[in-house]
Amino acid sequence: MSLPDISTMLLRIPGLLFAISVHEAAHGYVAYLQGDDLPKRQGRITLNPLPHIDIFGIIALMLFGFGWAKPVLTDPRNYKNPKVGMGITALAGPVANILSAIAFALILKYVDSYSLISNRYILVMLQQAYLINVYLAVFNLLPIPPLDGSKILFLFAPAKYMEFYDRFEIIGQIILIACIFFAPYLLSFVLQPIAYFIFSFIDIIVKLFP
Repeated sequence: MSLPDISTMLLRIPGLLFAISVHEAAHGYVAYLQGDDLPKRQGRITLNPLPHIDIFGIIALMLFGFGWAKPVLTDPRNYKNPKVGMGITALAGPVANILSAIAFALILKYVDSYSLISNRYILVMLQQAYLINVYLAVFNLLPIPPLDGSKILFLFAPAKYMEFYDRFEIIGQIILIACIFFAPYLLSFVLQPIAYFIFSFIDIIVKLFP
């Protein structure tokens, strides 16, 4: 994994701001639909990227394509079923990114088919938005606290998993940050099979459209 050039990093900015906004707003909105108004009161159900930005997560996304946003705080006590509610709320972020990636893939398909855009920079910006949405979803599906994948496990894990989660959440954060900044090749090796599956899924969906 090589670092992108300056122009590519700059062209990633619109896509990554959109990706983190969609991701976190989806968490907040799904929590709100389940009876938890905490995300709404904190102003997190919005596509405005400012409330969602975590500066180190943004830097990681710009440099490596893997990163994070400021987590949306929720109160599972407000859910009718806290265990299921936490799992569904966690799943909403990656799903929102995958749906966004499908939308960008379709835009790129029609732009290419009908030569709608000739500006190279706009094309790269669209391509980066597509990739960032996929990789943000993939990264967050890792079953390592505090990522969404670890919370999705609530749907299937026994109750004692919660004790494990609370104990290792901080350790998980340290491990993830260390991997992103000091061992991106290792992280890429782990995530590429998941990314390949999602890219293949998106390709199948896009081919359904004329």
